[in-house]
Amino acid sequence: MSDLFDTATPLGKAPLAALLRPATLDDVIGQAALVGPGSILRRRIAARALGSVILYGPPGIGKTSIARAVGAMLGKEFRPLNATRAGVSDLRRIADEARIRPVLIFVDEVQRFSATQADDLLALCEDGVADFIGATTGNPYHVLPPALVSRSTILKLEPLTIEEMEQVIQRGIAHFAAQGVHVELTAAQLRMIAGRSGGDARRALTTLESLAVGHETDGKVTITDEMLAEAYASAPVNHDRSGDAHYDVVSAFIKSMRGSDPDATLYWLARLIHGGEDPRYIARRIMIHASEDIGLADNTALQTAVAAAQAVEKIGYPEAQIVLAHAALHIARAPKSGSACSGISQALHFVASHPPASVPLHLRDAHYKGAAALGHVGYRFPHDDPRGWVEQEYVPGLKKGAFYQSDARSAPTFERRADEYWERTTGQPQPRRMPKPDGAAD
Repeated sequence: MSDLFDTATPLGKAPLAALLRPATLDDVIGQAALVGPGSILRRRIAARALGSVILYGPPGIGKTSIARAVGAMLGKEFRPLNATRAGVSDLRRIADEARIRPVLIFVDEVQRFSATQADDLLALCEDGVADFIGATTGNPYHVLPPALVSRSTILKLEPLTIEEMEQVIQRGIAHFAAQGVHVELTAAQLRMIAGRSGGDARRALTTLESLAVGHETDGKVTITDEMLAEAYASAPVNHDRSGDAHYDVVSAFIKSMRGSDPDATLYWLARLIHGGEDPRYIARRIMIHASEDIGLADNTALQTAVAAAQAVEKIGYPEAQIVLAHAALHIARAPKSGSACSGISQALHFVASHPPASVPLHLRDAHYKGAAALGHVGYRFPHDDPRGWVEQEYVPGLKKGAFYQSDARSAPTFERRADEYWERTTGQPQPRRMPKPDGAAD
């Protein structure tokens, strides 16, 4: 295996992250599924048939580095373009070069390419003039032109693990050592830098560089906790409120509340708060799931969620975090029922796919002179019955349980108490939602 430092340029003005770019896929830390033996990139390099590839994932996890390594292994000139600045003339210039020598075109922020630019680029690739790798932080299926997606191989990169981040930092320390600067830090400090970097290798190396440069004494830098505190005092938070990572964290937060895991609920809530998420947005999500996941099992959950939404409008951070935790934990800890959500979903589907039912005569408006002559009679007033209930048809032909099916469990929830009450009152069993077989889609 080649060593990254055999080909590294001397320490100069280039950032440490740029100096440590992998020379081959063997040097890439993490992304084993993409760069390991037998991976699609390895197979295509071996076959000398790369084609069009889209790499997507959060910033700083190696998209550009992998593209450069692929170009080097293919023996092709690496020609980077930035979609925000490149024009048709740039593509034509590279196309002319590609007809003379092998070229790999790399487009960063490829989601900023227009459909016309993407078509011109794909024409070059399909004619075999050049290979292409695009990089994007957005989900390609959401942010790229369909033609580009359909003609490219989509490869997703994952954030580096803590252990992989530690390897990245150790590689940076070794690089400084090769330049005669010995950086000393404890295992706990190494772990902290790795963890605070959020899977972003570039951020970790930038932090290491800021700690090492300017603190050298006799060829040695000893990292202190005070230096770390200073480095992170104004560090930007790694939270893109419009990207995949945002929606993944929100999804995890929602599913943790639904799954009744209070610790996981607080963890993902803390991630959102730490990332600077608007507390009103979080409160809206909590309100939705107070009805979607709890509903009739505990009607006070919606009251708590609404009160929390009103409260965060008035107080904001940092105190709003307590209110959000209160409401989120109510959702997580409350018994669950999906009957309101599933019931309205089935009713809407039925209404959209069937002819409208006629309103029965006895239910039609009878508050005007002449209504009786039109046959608007026969309604039986439930309050006139000692039970507070009378049996009569409200939707012609609609079977009991067609939409609403009780999701009551063993706990004495409102829904379970309601089931028992109506079974006693009507003498009829209440329709219940049947659990789905394992693996069945909801």
